[in-house]
Order: sequence, then C-alpha cells, then structure tokens
Amino acid sequence: MNKLFVAYKPRDISSNDYLQTLKKKYGAKKAGYAGTLDPFARGTLIVAFGAFTKLFRFLDKEPKVYECTIWLGAYSLSLDDKNIQKIDTLKKFTLTEFEKIRKELLGEVVFIPPSFSAKRINGKRAYEFAKRNEKVDLKECKMQIYESEILDYQHPFLRLRLTVSEGAYIRSYCELFANKLGINATLKELERLREGKFVYENEKELDILEHLCIKENYISDLDKLQNGTKLYKQDLKFKENGRYFIRANGYFSIIELIDENVKYIINKVEKC
Repeated sequence: MNKLFVAYKPRDISSNDYLQTLKKKYGAKKAGYAGTLDPFARGTLIVAFGAFTKLFRFLDKEPKVYECTIWLGAYSLSLDDKNIQKIDTLKKFTLTEFEKIRKELLGEVVFIPPSFSAKRINGKRAYEFAKRNEKVDLKECKMQIYESEILDYQHPFLRLRLTVSEGAYIRSYCELFANKLGINATLKELERLREGKFVYENEKELDILEHLCIKENYISDLDKLQNGTKLYKQDLKFKENGRYFIRANGYFSIIELIDENVKYIINKVEKC
C-alpha cells in the first residue's frame, strides 16, 4: 500500500508510537513520517506508507507554522511542561517588552538544541543521554523565523504563532525569548498547524505527484522506464541539471541529470 496523508498527532504520545497506531488502523506493513513532534506536542504529521516512505526528501515541508504557549517563570530541564524544577513568581510584563523581543528574534537565529531532543550524538539521540543526566556537547544550529505574532497574554502565559524553517526548535525559541527577558520559561503547549502546504484534512489521501518539490520531465519512450533502461540527456525534454520525476501509466520514476549523465534515483514507484 502506497499512500501519503497528513495525520494529527495528539498530545502525550511519541510520534513513533502514534505511527504504530496508524499502521494498525490501515493495515500498513511499512510506514514512516516526516518531522518528529515531541510527545507533549500535538498537530500535523506527514505520514507515508509503502514505497512513498522513500520520498520525504522530495516533499516541500517549509515553512512550518506553530502555535505555542510560553509559561513565564517556569524552569524545566526539557523546556516543556515535563521535568519542571521550580516556578518563579514574576511581575507582569508589558506587550511593548514582548514586541521588542519578538522583532529581535526574526530572521536567522542561532541556538543550541535542547538536551532533550532527537539530535543524534555518536549514533544515539540526545534525550537518551539527558535521561541519564549525562552531559553532551550539542553544536550550534541555525533556524529561520520568517514570521511571528503575539496572539494572547494572560500572565504568566504568552501565546505566539511562529512561522519557521525546517529543523527549527520551538523549545529553543522559547529559551532564547526567556533569556532576553532575563527569566526562566518553558513551553506549556505546542501545536503544529502546517508544514508547507500540508495541513490536516481528516487523513485525506494526497496525490504524491502534486506534492513533490521537483519538476516533471518527459521522455518519448516510456518503455525505457518500464525496463529500467539507461536514459540519456537527449531522451529528456528538459535538459537543465537537476532532479525530475517522470510519470508513466500507474507509476513514476525520479531521475537526476548532471551534465551529460542521467541516473535513476528511484525507479517505478506505483502511484497507489
């Protein structure tokens, strides 16, 4: 079964555990997802079954849109509402103070990923070390904050909508925001609303070819795809270097053209 759709992961379940429930629901043997959501977070999760699990890298998943609630004064080791160590009583802030920081945190932002994250260190996830109270050095990363908006402020909770790049950590954004205020803070809630054009629509099946972020190319002899015959530049309608998909009856292939050389990246993926 080859299928692409957007699921809505509920709170308090890992992305992988939720994927297992979807596999059982649809009777899928092979399944995968793009863009891990933390267990405490909820929202859109792009899911693929079968051969479509090979195609996540060809999907346009930017920008990502989140809504989050920052709990001002709360200190958590994991920067969410778990592992809370203390809660400080703070004075109420002004929207002017928040707006100043919001504007400062636009564009490219440098951050250190949370220790409780899925970042890999020597083949292991960072959270595996964090759970054992083992310190590891996480490298600086960059994320783009394209847009941000203050939605509501009911002290000590500040709600924001953020439009960000792939690979952004909203928990790290929360930490940066808190540092600029000179306080501790953690995320109380986190919801992912969209990933590129991907939004939740009751797990409606999507046409994979409409969501590939590569251009369609054409060849006159589709039997070459059927037989996996070597392709040449002159076989292609578009001859600029790049990756393309070529559709045939009931299946498609993805190729890459580099100068005079054409190679199959993935051949003969059934469309359903």
